[in-house]
Amino acid sequence: MTVPPFIDTHHHLWDLENNSYPWLKEDVGHFIGDYSAIRQTYLISDFHRGANGLPLKKSVHVQAEWDHDADPVGETAWLQGVADDPASNGMPNAIIAYANLSDPDVEGVLERHAEHANWRGIRHMLNWSDDPKFRFAESGDLMSDPQWRSGFKLLAKFNVSFEVQIWPWQLQEASRLANDIPEVQIILGHTAMPIGRSPAELREWRKGLEALGAAPNISAKISALGMLDKQWTTGSIAPFVLDAIDILGVDRCMFASNFPVDSLFSDYATLWNAYDEITSDFSDSERAQLFHDNAEKFYKI
Repeated sequence: MTVPPFIDTHHHLWDLENNSYPWLKEDVGHFIGDYSAIRQTYLISDFHRGANGLPLKKSVHVQAEWDHDADPVGETAWLQGVADDPASNGMPNAIIAYANLSDPDVEGVLERHAEHANWRGIRHMLNWSDDPKFRFAESGDLMSDPQWRSGFKLLAKFNVSFEVQIWPWQLQEASRLANDIPEVQIILGHTAMPIGRSPAELREWRKGLEALGAAPNISAKISALGMLDKQWTTGSIAPFVLDAIDILGVDRCMFASNFPVDSLFSDYATLWNAYDEITSDFSDSERAQLFHDNAEKFYKI
């Protein structure tokens, strides 16, 4: 098999010389361990270089934790400029930005994001744990908070999606959010981040996916499995890829790289070759959905 034409539905770019990303300026003790190798500028030219020889057709950029004290629309404006440069081949074709949905004035931020043609949605990382090392959110109950939900509902007005990034133990709460506010399309990030490997933790992940997948407004990205399994092999990630597809359906799953973060654990071609090998028994039409067509549909690109 060879990797079919694909859309990378989750990658990042950062320009450390001109933009501010606090987590890349100082080691914040990230759960992935030593990430010094990625604490350097990574531009669209670097992204293309890593994909050289592969049939990469389009890409989706997900907010890279631009300084939250700065205007989040600044990142979107910069990325739109990247996409508009002929040298980028139109990438990123979709921009998932940041906005604090708890902010009473968030609608104004969304309006300014909407001035940029490639904007397609918002990611507000919601990961929460009793262990501070596994917390990325301001609090652990945002998905149930009325003020946050008010901002979340506004996404439907702009016809954009929400990228939910959570741990498996938060999937049940996310399913309630999806069912309570079905007018907002939700895209689950990073295969629901199955960080635990005990039988109980794997059951929690699967049951959470089943609950979330029962909502019709859900799709999911299969990605970041290297971030959660630093010594990963095609065989070690295959059960998560296949379970996610089995639970959510071929028509709701997409593949992504999470580069450059996952460049800590493999090169770009190795990852996409793994997805190719894992789905080698799928039909051509199913593979087209997983690698390309679903991304075009869900990101309107």
